[in-house]
Amino acid sequence: MKKINTTLFALVFSGNVLAGGLPDDPLLFKLMIDKAEVANPGSNSAFVWEVDAWLGKDLDKLWFKTEGEQSAGEGVEEASTELLYSRAIAPFWDLQAGWRHDFQPEGRDWFALGFKGLAPYLFEVDATAYVGESGRLALGLQAEYEYMFTQKLILSPEVEMNLYSKDDEAMGVGSGLSDLSAGLRLRYELRREFAPYIGVNWWRKFGKTADYARAEGGRRTDTEFVVGIRAWF
Repeated sequence: MKKINTTLFALVFSGNVLAGGLPDDPLLFKLMIDKAEVANPGSNSAFVWEVDAWLGKDLDKLWFKTEGEQSAGEGVEEASTELLYSRAIAPFWDLQAGWRHDFQPEGRDWFALGFKGLAPYLFEVDATAYVGESGRLALGLQAEYEYMFTQKLILSPEVEMNLYSKDDEAMGVGSGLSDLSAGLRLRYELRREFAPYIGVNWWRKFGKTADYARAEGGRRTDTEFVVGIRAWF
C-alpha cells in the first residue's frame, strides 16, 4: 500500500529558485516502488510489481499507477494501469478520478472514482469504485498499517479485496466478493528511500472466481513467501 511521506524529492520549476527562494506552492514529483517482489522464489516463482508516481502541487496532482504479476514460464498474467487526477479535499485525504485500463488477462477500460488517505489510528486506505463497459461495476479496497520496531525496522500488515457486479469469464472474475488477500512484510530501511523486505502473503478466491481458477487448473487459495524491495525517489 502507499505510504504518505512528509519528505519529498522535488522537481521545482520556478524562477524563484534561481533567485534564492522557494515558491509557496512548488511543482513536485515523486516515484514510489511500493512492491517489486518475488513470490515463492524457485521454479514456480512469480514477480509482482506495484508502482505509483505523481506530479503536481499541494492540492492538485496527476497520478500514474501500475500493478501486475508475471509467473515464471507463463508470461504476464495480470497487469493494469491507472491515470488519475487527485484533489486534496481534507487534511490527509484526496479525491481521485480518472481512467484504468486492464491489459491482462483481458483488455478492459474503466472510469475510476475513489478516496485515498489516512484513516483514524494511521491506517492508510485506498478505496476506488470502477464503472466499465456493459454496466460492469467493481470496487477495490486496500488498507495498510505500519508498526515501527525501530527507526529502520518496520512491519507492514495489509489487506486487499476486490468486488464485481457481474461475472466476467474472460477476466476470470465472478460477481460479489472476488478475492481477498492479507500480507505481512518486514522491511529494513538501509536508507529512507530504499528498503529490502521479506514477508508472507495469503490470498483466496471466492465464488465464480474460484470456479474459473479451478477450471484453468489454478488454485483457490495459497500462502506465499515473498522477498522484495521498496523504494521511492
